[in-house]
Amino acid sequence: MITCVVEYVIDPAQIDAFERFARRWMELVNLHGGTHHGYFLPGEGASDKALALFSFPSLAAYERYRALFGTDPEFVAADQIRDESGCVLRYERTFMRPLLPGQRLRASCRKRRIQTRVDPPGVVLEDLGPVAVGQRRLVDVALGVVLGE
Repeated sequence: MITCVVEYVIDPAQIDAFERFARRWMELVNLHGGTHHGYFLPGEGASDKALALFSFPSLAAYERYRALFGTDPEFVAADQIRDESGCVLRYERTFMRPLLPGQRLRASCRKRRIQTRVDPPGVVLEDLGPVAVGQRRLVDVALGVVLGE
């Protein structure tokens, strides 16, 4: 599974248009093999940030969906909401692999533990690979377990 996280900078004066845009894209993602997890809009106070999260079973499935951009009439119409209203000022797309409750550790992570030096506690300074160094705290990143002082 691959999850796309889209970070938007929106025009707060065009929030209604952004909501129309968002609702349409939620429908389109779900109609074309994905699962839309929703849009997250400003709640309180002045903000111009919004997020969207949606997943596809594979990168290949996502690429089939992306191939419809600019050609499928429904995709073009959804983008027109954004383009005509100016509700989206800019956006950035990032692909992530979700870690879900109850999900088993991937085989590649079980085979090799990645240790990272943390100093002060909670701040990662450098990746040490599988080697322990000095008296620094070592964290098994793959498992999220503190190994020792």
